[in-house]
Amino acid sequence: MEQYEKKITDFIIMHREDFQNKLLSEAVEVAAKINDILRSGNIDLLKNAEKLVTYVVERKETELTSFAQQEGVAWAEHSLTLTLKLEWVHAIRRTLWHYLFEYDQLNTHGLSISDYRESFFQMEKRINDGIDKFLNGFFISYSAYKDELINAQRKMVEHLSVPIIPISPHIAVLPLIGVIDVYRVHTIEEKVLTDISDLKIRTLIMDLSGITDMDINVIHHFQRVLSGVSLMGCEAVITGLRAELVRKMIHFDVSFDDQASTKGTLQQTLAEYF
Repeated sequence: MEQYEKKITDFIIMHREDFQNKLLSEAVEVAAKINDILRSGNIDLLKNAEKLVTYVVERKETELTSFAQQEGVAWAEHSLTLTLKLEWVHAIRRTLWHYLFEYDQLNTHGLSISDYRESFFQMEKRINDGIDKFLNGFFISYSAYKDELINAQRKMVEHLSVPIIPISPHIAVLPLIGVIDVYRVHTIEEKVLTDISDLKIRTLIMDLSGITDMDINVIHHFQRVLSGVSLMGCEAVITGLRAELVRKMIHFDVSFDDQASTKGTLQQTLAEYF
C-alpha cells in the first residue's frame, strides 16, 4: 500500500506544472493574491500545497499535524484572511481528486469492479480525513495564536492604564480612571508591587477620583493590594474617593482605613507633601 501511495505522489510531482495550473484555476481569488502572500508572509502556497498533498496521500500524520500548526501560526501572524485559506484548501482537495482519477485511469485496468470500488472508498475516506485533519489543526493553531496575541495586547493596554508616576525619589502617584474589573485589579496588583520594588517607592498616592464604582469583589481584592503595598514597606495614600463608591463601602461595611490613609483630593495631598 505504501508503494501505491508513493506512486501517486510521484505521479503528481511528475505533472507538477499541470497540477499547479489546475490548482490555480480552482482557486481564482487566491491565485490573484498568491504573489502578494509570498511577499508579505513569505508563504509559498504552491510549494505548501504539494507538501500537504504528500503528507495526506502518504499518511504522514505526524508531519501533517506539525505542518497544520505551522500554517496556522504563519497565517495568523501575517493577518491573512481565513476565507482565502478555505478556498485554497478546498481547491487542493478538488485538484488532488482530479489527479487521483487521472492516475487510476492509467493504472487500475487489471482490477475487478468490486476491488476498484473498495479501493476507491478506502482512498476517499483516507484523503478526506487527512485534509479535514489538516484544516482542524490549522484552525486550532490559528485561533490559539490570535487569542495569545489579543491577550498580550490587552495586558499591554492594561499596564499602560496603570501609570505610576514618580514625583520625587521616593514618592509616586497612581491616577486610576475608568472601570476596575477583576482582570484590571490583578494588573494593578502586579504593576504596583513590581514598581514599588523597582522604583524604591516609599509613598504611593492612589487617586481614585476617576473611578465611579467598583464591584464588591474588586473592593475586597483592592484591599489585598493595599495590604501588599504595606507589606513592602510602602505607605499607601488614597485620594478622591467618590460618594457613590463610599456609599457602597458603607453598605457592605468595608473600608481602606487599616491598609491606607485617605485624603480628600490629589491636589491637597500633593500640597501636603511638597
